[in-house]
Amino acid sequence: MTKIKSALQMVDEANAVIECIDVKQAKKLVDDDGVLFVDIRDIRELWRQGTIPGALSAPRGMLEFWMDPTCKYFKQDFAADRKLVFFCASAWRSALAVKGLQEMGFDHIAHLTGGFSAWKQAGLEIEKVEPKKKK
Repeated sequence: MTKIKSALQMVDEANAVIECIDVKQAKKLVDDDGVLFVDIRDIRELWRQGTIPGALSAPRGMLEFWMDPTCKYFKQDFAADRKLVFFCASAWRSALAVKGLQEMGFDHIAHLTGGFSAWKQAGLEIEKVEPKKKK
């Protein structure tokens, strides 16, 4: 049987080569117009727990496609020249996402150490996210 690399080993390797910001730094950046926080959790997680105020929801499964300006799924939210701070629940998905985006050639990107869980534990403001009503 071939030995596989564990997911947590991949997270550790990602954290070694990407920019990681802690909650204290994130709190200072949350109101900065030159910074966009990007929540890569599943939308149901946002409905249950809320998000960082002003964060853009970009599901992990679509992230590379939404950020690629040559892709038909590209989102204009990513066209602006600003620092992007990615987060998930515990900072595993966001570490892997930022490493992948870095490999695509993106810079000026980081991820939130400890993820949304660390944000909540610090007692920082949380924005409620409501499911969109069907028309």
